[in-house]
Amino acid sequence: MSAHAIDHRLDDLAATARAALVREIDASGAWDADPVWREAFENVPRHLFVPYYYVGVVGGYERRWGEDPSLRRRENWMRGAYADAPLATRVRDGELLSSSSQPSLMAKMLAELEVADGNRVLEIGAGTGYNAALLSYRLGDELVTTVDLDPEITESARQHLAAAGYHPTVVTGDGARGCPEHTPFDRIIATCTLNSVPRPWLAQCNPGARVLAPFATGLIDLRVRDAGHAEGRFLHTPAYFVPLRGDTRPERELPDVDPNRLPRRARTHELFRFLLALTAGSLDPYEACVLWEREDQPVRERYGITVGDDRAWAWLDDPEGPNTWPLP
Repeated sequence: MSAHAIDHRLDDLAATARAALVREIDASGAWDADPVWREAFENVPRHLFVPYYYVGVVGGYERRWGEDPSLRRRENWMRGAYADAPLATRVRDGELLSSSSQPSLMAKMLAELEVADGNRVLEIGAGTGYNAALLSYRLGDELVTTVDLDPEITESARQHLAAAGYHPTVVTGDGARGCPEHTPFDRIIATCTLNSVPRPWLAQCNPGARVLAPFATGLIDLRVRDAGHAEGRFLHTPAYFVPLRGDTRPERELPDVDPNRLPRRARTHELFRFLLALTAGSLDPYEACVLWEREDQPVRERYGITVGDDRAWAWLDDPEGPNTWPLP
């Protein structure tokens, strides 16, 4: 088969796979809040942002790439690029450093961000550049800034974005510090898990801005009142991302818990694990279990976070109620 025929075959496969991915996301209801994102996913080619990725195999990872000499393996790479699954894109010594998020979760987060024409958006965690491309398609290059600590990641993101025809601002820097040279922002979206809410973000936002970020295996949706105050609740969606790098605070690790001291239904329950992550270092895990049982296994939407002038705290149901826990 000629090179031209192979390219044509892969282009057809990309179009078919992308259409299938859009139908799958559509069926999930991920963008019910803002269906305009459907058009973005239909038009932004994900495979240009993952020229290679890694799949888990026994004993480690296997690399798939778009320039593989084997046509069969290149076709597998293309199909995988449009799977509704996260893709490991940077691995070092067996540790995952960067990934392209699951497309349906990306769609959910973008829809929940509730952007409007003219909004200026800051993305924390450039990754492959795919999310920034989707934002650029929706808003225009000039309104999108993405930042990442790793210069290799930002350089590859620039290359991927340019190959797809998008040119948002890509900055190498500490995402915990935001991006003061491009303020103010109307929306901040993070694609990495926070250990705390960085106060510089609030200072770089317009009043009324939104901050959407992974936190404690969930997604916190904060409304910014001013530079010293933000508050919001968690979405119902679970979310697992690599940690925000550059944040010098230690990660919020789950405490060691003796499962024999827990009720059977709490031992592996995902919502109890969420509560443990949210209250790590602030509430004894066995006290957390008593609370979880007493409150009838609270769903994520009942929890929230408040960032005030001099402190930040998580809460259940009411930010001024009896169930609150300090955050870093």
